[in-house]
Order: sequence, then structure tokens, then C-alpha cells
Amino acid sequence: MTTTILWDVDGTLLLNAYSGGGELYHSAVERAVERELGPALPRTHGKPDGLILSEILTHFGYGDDWHERARTVLDELSVERAERGDRRETAPGVEDALRACAARGWRNALLTGNSLTRSRVKLEGAGLTAEALGDAAFDWERSYFGATARDRSEITAAARAALPDDTLVIIGDTPRDDEAARAAGIPFIAVATGAFTVDELRQTEAILVVPDLVAGLDEVLAAIAALPTPRNAA
Repeated sequence: MTTTILWDVDGTLLLNAYSGGGELYHSAVERAVERELGPALPRTHGKPDGLILSEILTHFGYGDDWHERARTVLDELSVERAERGDRRETAPGVEDALRACAARGWRNALLTGNSLTRSRVKLEGAGLTAEALGDAAFDWERSYFGATARDRSEITAAARAALPDDTLVIIGDTPRDDEAARAAGIPFIAVATGAFTVDELRQTEAILVVPDLVAGLDEVLAAIAALPTPRNAA
């Protein structure tokens, strides 16, 4: 049986941007509609790109017909930012964790609110490339993204439906990751390397909460190894 680990990106694999990243969505909508808008909405962690753009468009009186254009611009801005040298840092212990999972025969994949383009730009900018990771590289065919999602549970439902025979686990850093995981019946492991503390994440239904992937790696590996096989794969 295949065990697939669905990693979140922001706050889990990578440390959050110092700016919070929210201004990029606002700028994308401004460029899409070709107007200055303001003030920007406050950003909350764990929302998919599709929802954030939809909320901004709605707030400023623009319909859903602008969503595709805003998504395209958001990808363009993310690429431009990376080309200017904006790079994210990996969270503590990430590379060792990816390699340890691969060494056990598990597949590393993504489940993120980012688009595919934005995920690649961020991860490659942080050095998490296929060349650098080798056998521990991400399986993009088993990865799921949130460019169009209005709710994170849409992404987890897609993953569960597409991989019915895989043993799945989501590793993330927000209560929204937990909510979406539960909606699809996927176990959730929380790491406190994002905006939420260990104590806050213990209020979720995560099967395990660790401060980071250095102190908690052994526990994470043990929890994944103990996951039951899906009933339809037995």
C-alpha cells in the first residue's frame, strides 16, 4: 500500500513571509481590475488562494467573472517577486523530515491553498527542488492546490477521491488544515512553525502536535507508521 504525505506549504514547509503575504493578493486584484483599491482586507492564515481572491473581489464590488484574471495576475506577481530575489526560508527540520519519509517508502506530496505555480516558485526559491531532494522530491501528480477553491475542504475532498487506496495524512500548521482534513476523513498532524502555537493547535483534533520537525520528527514518523490502511484498500 502507498502512504502519501500531503504537506502544506506556508507555515509548514516554509516559514511565513515577514509581511504576511496579504498585500500580494490585494495587488493582484488591483492589477486585474486596473484600479487602485483600498484599504486592503486583513489576512487570515489557512485560506486557499481562491477564497482570498474571491473575498477581495466581492468586498470591492467585483463579480466572480474577474476571478480567473485575478488568479493569473497573482501567479505573475509571485513569479516577478521570485525573479527579484524574494526567497522564503524552509521551516526547521523540513529537509531531514522529507528525506526520512522517503527513506521509509512514503511519498511526499502537497496539499496547499497555493496555486501550482505559486507552490513551485516558493519551494524552488527555498531550495526544495527535485534535484536537491532526489528521492525525497515532491510527487506533483499526487499534489492538490487551491487556486480555485473557495473552501479548503474542496482540496482535501479532491485528494481523498483521487487517491482512495492510499494511506493519507496531512501535515499543516493551522486549524483550517485540521477542519479540511476532518471533512475528508484524513488524519492531521500539526506543526507549530506557522502562526499558531502548540497550545492553540492542541485545540484541534490533530492526531499529533509538535513544535517543529526537529524536536518532533521521531513522533511524526511513528504516527505516520501507525496509520491504518484505508478500508477499501485492505
